[in-house]
Amino acid sequence: MVTTSSLNLVFTPTKPTSLSWKHSFPSPFTTANCTRRQDRKAYRFVVFATVLADPKPTVLVAEKLGKAGLELLKTFANVDCSYNLSPEELCTKISLCDALIVRSGTKVTREVFERSGGRLKVVGRAGVGIDNVDLSAATEHGCLVVNAPTANTIAAAEHGIALLTAMARNIAQADASLKAGKWQRSKYVGVSLVGKTLAVIGFGKVGSEVARRAKGLGMHVIAHDPYAPADRARAIGVDLLTFEEAISIADFISLHMPLTPATSKIFNDQAFSRMKKGVRIVNVARGGVIDEEALVRALDSGIVAQAALDVFTEEPPPKDSRLVLHENVTVTPHLGASTTEAQEGVAIEVAEAVIGALKGELAATAVNAPMVTAEVLTELAPFVTLSEKLGRLAAQLVAGGSGVQSVKVTYASARGPDDLDTRLLRAMITKGLIEPIASVYINLVNADFTAKQRGLRIIEERFLLDGSPENPLEFIQVQIANVESKFATAISDSGEIKVEGRVKDGKPHLTKVGSFGVDVSMEGSLVLCRQVDQPGMIGSVGNILGEENVNVNFMSVGRIAPRKQAVMIIGVDEEPSKEALKRIGEIPAVEEFVFLKL
Repeated sequence: MVTTSSLNLVFTPTKPTSLSWKHSFPSPFTTANCTRRQDRKAYRFVVFATVLADPKPTVLVAEKLGKAGLELLKTFANVDCSYNLSPEELCTKISLCDALIVRSGTKVTREVFERSGGRLKVVGRAGVGIDNVDLSAATEHGCLVVNAPTANTIAAAEHGIALLTAMARNIAQADASLKAGKWQRSKYVGVSLVGKTLAVIGFGKVGSEVARRAKGLGMHVIAHDPYAPADRARAIGVDLLTFEEAISIADFISLHMPLTPATSKIFNDQAFSRMKKGVRIVNVARGGVIDEEALVRALDSGIVAQAALDVFTEEPPPKDSRLVLHENVTVTPHLGASTTEAQEGVAIEVAEAVIGALKGELAATAVNAPMVTAEVLTELAPFVTLSEKLGRLAAQLVAGGSGVQSVKVTYASARGPDDLDTRLLRAMITKGLIEPIASVYINLVNADFTAKQRGLRIIEERFLLDGSPENPLEFIQVQIANVESKFATAISDSGEIKVEGRVKDGKPHLTKVGSFGVDVSMEGSLVLCRQVDQPGMIGSVGNILGEENVNVNFMSVGRIAPRKQAVMIIGVDEEPSKEALKRIGEIPAVEEFVFLKL
């Protein structure tokens, strides 16, 4: 029996989840014994104390917050605005607070959560990034962490355009020159934007707003984002391309991607070498996406004519930074969200999220998960790992430029719908699909919200099996429709990218790729090859990897029939070099291959 249901995009806990601020107060009558040495008498004291319970929770605002947000907080809570606290002062005050609001300057460490004594129920980050909050410690201590991800979108987009135009017309350099008493009109001749190609790398909220404004300036806009819906891009008049295509034809490049392991230093020597000579780069995203030393080299060589930067790997950057001091670089001190309107919007957004959390509501902007019962977690733990890895694998099989809009997840189980809660599994599949290329932390709280925001529809299907319901799941299958694949073999007979897995001996195993049955442990990284089934293939590929000192931990081959097509999957402990992968692809019997990180 197969039952199908679309994703419910509103998270509703099965049981009421309390995030309230109620406290347990000690008895007003406390006794204490004082014992004297040797034969001296023992005295008994009775201490009388009066406890006046304030009906309002207390919110500590540790960094400046917009007036509108403060006024909103004051309607619900006692607000303590204490700025520039030292770490010790913060730890001292936190035990008296139910909520804490910070910006980027305050470190909310594990010690803060430990010193709160369990009273701290929510931390609000007035902004997007939560690098300064220890999420693991927050979750362990049952503290929700919320942020304000949408209020500064327009401000960041406007700043990107401001840097773009200022760079093109040498505004900063000409201003400094004139103030130094010089009149150098010929030195600061700029370039026009009309008719030039702008590549927007990261087509989310900010990137799409930059694209709209650039179109208004007469620019031709292209973009790269593996999860941007093609129809949304077309509606703005933007062409979605692969990363390599976009950077190779652009006159201007504007960066709007998050900093993740996949995007760290993605703009490096190799990337710069693929660009048109004289390209101009704007970055209002995250400093770490650019290899700053490589950018200096590209500027010195003329590959990059100019750069305009609002963010840096280290903030503030060193005073002697070659990049900051470079004559062809325009810089601002992380001002992307620094407008009066954006600051007020962020203040209201974070205040609403904090108030909602204190009322016991689960905020859509939460970035960590609520506590999961030990029983459920123990039973589903291996399937949670399997779900994330299947999502991550499926996402990497999608070819660049393809917008993922619909994902179908099939759960095969002998349990009825009421006995198998798939919310956590769905969240982990979403995590695997999105988190490697996004700045959000995806969990049970925000998975559905994040998928909806990105135009990603998750459809769940249950395949009811006969047999004992002792095992929660037999297998999980993930299908992505209406996309092209880097590995055509992953396309099933029905036309979707399809991967399937199950848990064996407590570990996740990949059991199907497209229409090919396989059986491999989902550990480390994988090399997938479609080949002609003939003798010597395993040895040929193994020799190439061995020569590169890449350790192979397993190999598995699935085939249609002897001497026909086969799929070989190789598990490796290290990432093969591009040269090694190229040599594998040049083996005559290898028809296609792909390298995947799990």
